[in-house]
Amino acid sequence: MKGQRLSTNDIVTMKRRGERIAMLTAYDYTSAQMVDAAGVHMILVGDTVGMVVQGQDTTLPVTLDQIVYHSQMVARGAQRALLVGDMPFMTYQVNVEDALRNSARLMTEGKVGAVKIEGGVAIAPTIERLVNVGIPVCGHLGFTPQSTHAMGGPRIQGKEPSAAASLVADAKALEAAGAFAIVLELVPASVAQEISQRVSIPTIGIGAGPHCDGEVQVFHDLFGLYTDFKPRHTRRYLNVAQDVVTAARQFVRDVSEGTFPGAEQTSDIGPEAKERFRALLTA
Repeated sequence: MKGQRLSTNDIVTMKRRGERIAMLTAYDYTSAQMVDAAGVHMILVGDTVGMVVQGQDTTLPVTLDQIVYHSQMVARGAQRALLVGDMPFMTYQVNVEDALRNSARLMTEGKVGAVKIEGGVAIAPTIERLVNVGIPVCGHLGFTPQSTHAMGGPRIQGKEPSAAASLVADAKALEAAGAFAIVLELVPASVAQEISQRVSIPTIGIGAGPHCDGEVQVFHDLFGLYTDFKPRHTRRYLNVAQDVVTAARQFVRDVSEGTFPGAEQTSDIGPEAKERFRALLTA
């Protein structure tokens, strides 16, 4: 499928074939190019941009304008992966009309192929309405970052049997509403496994164990760019922040010592032109 962007149908088909789904966040042209070249199946333009790019404490301050802006950059950089745009806090919860208008804007201006919405049974009617007008929706259950204050911060959800059963019911409701996939965040592995087996659409885990149909991680966590903290559920494949600091220190030394820029980084006019130039200055 080289040269052709993956669709939501392709992602659903991957589950049917037993193929696992790799998903990463990206927030700009360059990072999108890199993860797309690596072969990820889905790229999430997440509201995590508020934390790992903007330095916010939560995702709540992120606006629709900002997600549209970052989605445009990602769409220019990625050629193959399915692009999913996060719907920010309160862009879809007030009423269905808001959800329709804002989702449509993210797709038409942001060039994403689907939107992601947090919530379970209560949000299912909104998802159904979006799907019915042709807007693909990825659900999000478990720890939902836009409800971080109500949940008391990033905590495992579904540890109690009744709460676990509610998550299963939420997942079934999202499937019935027409969602093509569901992100499961900070969910016990056995609960995530049960959900994955009970729905026909892919589950994409993050801190939900190995039994989901795929995995999503934050670009800055995976490659060591975000140093404020390291989530337990991530694996550092690189430590870019440390390498950048080391390289930047060398740059500072080179500039301070006058060894950069050098001859290789310098261009100049020829001797004859230089002589005429100096003559003009003294004329």
